[in-house]
Amino acid sequence: MCKALIAATFILLFDLTGLAQNCVDTAKVVKLHLSAKTAMTYEGNYDEALIQYGLTPDDPNALIWLGRRLAYLGNYKAAIKGFTVGRATLPKDARFYRHRGHRYVTLRCIDDAIADLEKAAKLTKGRPDEIEPDGIPNARNIPTSTLQSNIWYHLGLAYYLKGNFKKALKAYNECVKVSKNPDMLVATVHWLYMTLRRLGEEKKAAKALRLVAGEQDIIENADYYKLVKLYQGKTAAGDLAKELNGGASTIGSASLGYGLGNWYMYNGRRDEAVNVFKTIAAGDQWASFGFIAAEAELARLKP
Repeated sequence: MCKALIAATFILLFDLTGLAQNCVDTAKVVKLHLSAKTAMTYEGNYDEALIQYGLTPDDPNALIWLGRRLAYLGNYKAAIKGFTVGRATLPKDARFYRHRGHRYVTLRCIDDAIADLEKAAKLTKGRPDEIEPDGIPNARNIPTSTLQSNIWYHLGLAYYLKGNFKKALKAYNECVKVSKNPDMLVATVHWLYMTLRRLGEEKKAAKALRLVAGEQDIIENADYYKLVKLYQGKTAAGDLAKELNGGASTIGSASLGYGLGNWYMYNGRRDEAVNVFKTIAAGDQWASFGFIAAEAELARLKP
């Protein structure tokens, strides 16, 4: 089957499902800013996934990868519809709930994300964890997350964005248990610390930071590691502020900026926090967690 026909069939299938929830239908999508080289790579990966799906439409892996490749190109609604098709066909495959939940977060459909990720957590309870292949391999081509760590991580984020910090805490505590490498651990501890601070649990927050002891061999989550060091008093806020260079043009700078803004809030420096959040929200990382969290923060603060 030629690629164009596969694509047409794929789009028709997803359009006929009629399963997208209202939030997705009305959600705003901001176009991704991809370099020409990155766009070419992502489009090539999508083409390969589309062909594989055409060859093996009954293979859940083919549908998952097609959905993931669509999302990397910014086609979040199509990706969600694809995961919905997979969920309908294989309702006990937690991966479809995990990935759809992630993209619900991207579209700010937080209640839908929570429902999916809670379902994914139930489906994987008591089962062995599994490595989740990277869609965008890191410098060492070593995956740093698992199915269960991603479920709990995204569930914690969804509750955090909702302002339900008690449930976010529960999710991040579960995530710590399955964060088996330094990259996943520093990312989880970062959000765990911020959640505990929101709950006013300063002693428990300080205790959580002790989970990251000594120097860590970080592959891809360097910005979260810098933030953990900031919370530990090993890095100065001024040094991180200089790194932002007055902008938020990368996923890393959005994440770094959001953590720094929170640190300012914890230390009574509200105006500086608001300025950082505004800088992130004026950047081009609309789909990043740092941007989404900064956006939610500004809505709560109403500066």
